[in-house]
Amino acid sequence: MIGFLIKKTFFDLWDNLFKAALINLGFIASVAIPIFIPSLFVSVPVVGLVFLCIGIIWCFIYLAAAALSLKAISDYGSFGFIDFFQNLKIAWPAGVVMGFFVFAAYLLVTLVIPFYMAMNSTIGLLLSAIIFWTLVVGILSLQFFLPIRSRLDSKIPKAIKKSFLIFFDNPLFCIFSFVHNLVLLAVSVFLAFLFPGPAGILLYLDEALRLRLLKYDWLEANPDANRRKIPWEVILIEEQEKTGTRSFKNFIFPWKD
Repeated sequence: MIGFLIKKTFFDLWDNLFKAALINLGFIASVAIPIFIPSLFVSVPVVGLVFLCIGIIWCFIYLAAAALSLKAISDYGSFGFIDFFQNLKIAWPAGVVMGFFVFAAYLLVTLVIPFYMAMNSTIGLLLSAIIFWTLVVGILSLQFFLPIRSRLDSKIPKAIKKSFLIFFDNPLFCIFSFVHNLVLLAVSVFLAFLFPGPAGILLYLDEALRLRLLKYDWLEANPDANRRKIPWEVILIEEQEKTGTRSFKNFIFPWKD
């Protein structure tokens, strides 16, 4: 399943390279807000924090719209940029929630945990550890929040709940996905974040959620099956036929095959 997931994500990203690059360019422009504007208010830290919060929220509103748009690619379709702007109107509440979570996580890491660690006491160490591991679980779970909100059209509280349910039911898969996306992020540095970039990460997460939901559909149809032995080779037959295989020549010169 993992191999097919990576292959399908790469195929879909390659087929929509131009759109992915434009989405990534938009995100690069957006991220300039929380990076550069707060630095103009070094002498007034509170104002800098306000602009940091606003910038982070806007970035995640943008990513929420991107996640909703990229879902069409995951479903073997496409999207236009008119669709993207329409998706901004639909996805902004989820982006606001995710932005607040990331801003709160930033404050916990930069202010709260160092404060407790500076206490040099068992209580301070315990509180730091609790906050740290809560953040770890939250990050591993909520990485799927935007795809869940986009794909399942759940209300925000339900989307948050489903994010944690997916983590606790598939912890190793969620950890792999997080590490995989860190690798994608590292690769993106060498390509100026144009490829695979945030679009590639969001597409992977949507593809991952989409295939994981096939598992739950199969379990619902086979309630007596062993949950630890999922027959992915059977579940993914139709998906593999749709995705197909490609030669290196087809990637570079698709019109010649």
